[in-house]
Amino acid sequence: MAKWLFWSLALVGTTTVSATVGATVALLVPLSQQMFQPQAWSLHDLWRNAFVYRLSRPINILVMGLDRVPDAEEDSPTRMNGRSDTMLLVRIDPKDYSVKMLSIPRDTRVDTPQLSIKKINQANVDGGPALAANIVRGVLNDVEIDRYVRVTTDAFRELVDLVGGVEVFVPQKMQYVDETQRLKIDLEQGWQVLNGEQAEQFARFRNDRKGDIGRVQRQQVLLKALRERLSSPTILPRLPGIVRVMQRYVDTNISLEEMLALANFGLKLDRADIKMVMLPGRFSGPKEYAASYWIMDKAGRDRIMHDYFGINSKDIASDAKPSDNSIRIAIQNASGQPALSDRVAEYLKNLGFRNIYLVKDWPQEERRTQIIVQQGDIKAAENLKSALGLGNIEAASIGDLESDLTLRVGKDWPDSVANY
Repeated sequence: MAKWLFWSLALVGTTTVSATVGATVALLVPLSQQMFQPQAWSLHDLWRNAFVYRLSRPINILVMGLDRVPDAEEDSPTRMNGRSDTMLLVRIDPKDYSVKMLSIPRDTRVDTPQLSIKKINQANVDGGPALAANIVRGVLNDVEIDRYVRVTTDAFRELVDLVGGVEVFVPQKMQYVDETQRLKIDLEQGWQVLNGEQAEQFARFRNDRKGDIGRVQRQQVLLKALRERLSSPTILPRLPGIVRVMQRYVDTNISLEEMLALANFGLKLDRADIKMVMLPGRFSGPKEYAASYWIMDKAGRDRIMHDYFGINSKDIASDAKPSDNSIRIAIQNASGQPALSDRVAEYLKNLGFRNIYLVKDWPQEERRTQIIVQQGDIKAAENLKSALGLGNIEAASIGDLESDLTLRVGKDWPDSVANY
């Protein structure tokens, strides 16, 4: 029951935090192409009928979490006309029972000769989900986009409050005022349970050197935290309230039957079946453009579209083994042992890894060593884990931005290696 509950809520509940993983019981109501409509189905009926439907092929869903539209009335369609603060392409594949999520930074630069759009987050404003899907398709090697989901920021805030908050580690003190979104951010460093307003603050903070990319990383952290919270059976009594929230704030063209099939698919998913990655790229330089952009790395894009979405590219060799010399590994000490990073770096060099650098210690001690797949290269992470003989692979772009892999060294690092 716990797994069903999480997967039944996660698609909409995490849209505004840069992630979504399947359709939801909260979404299992008759849909029009525009908004949710009132319905008479009971949750018992929805649960019973979910078993009838199955996914017959992989499906790609464009998910957008939207900025607030100033002065838009709560029930007005114009409230769905905001910029996409979050944009995800989610692939749900029944062939290998996997969910793969690509986060597209809102400041990603796009070239649209016949339009004035330069940042991808403007697409929904100018042409709604149809234009957004067309632009994403063009940016991502003509990937097929089957459906879309749009959710306003208010949905996430209310959902977090309804589930009793989410527990996350805030890595630094966060203070910032976002006048355009009427958001005052004020969070202390450390572990804490965030309410809906605080979770939005955590997700939207961008007053540091990482800017929009830091948002993407924190949104992926929130996804994991929300997943843990929704896995609790104590959430079941709150389900009717969650349904009402989703009805007010969600717009999608996914049919009822498709949602039932997605909910059924979610029953068989485990945590290891989910992979998250961010569109590779770099920040634009001050002399390149008047505005700040995320400049996509086309080679990295091609590899992710091949590995995650099954789109072939003549420049990608699917069976190529990553070179130990070419993989850029950031070492981050989270063990509580001073200067351990230097010894770990020396150990890796003796194993044949050459492209290594150290980053600032992680402020929170971690029990287990993590191999964070920053650029989506799962093969490289598996290669490193095999060489080390330890490490949990974290398929999410929450490591150092310049790395291919971030090795976050935990308290389980062997003493024999620590004294190397």
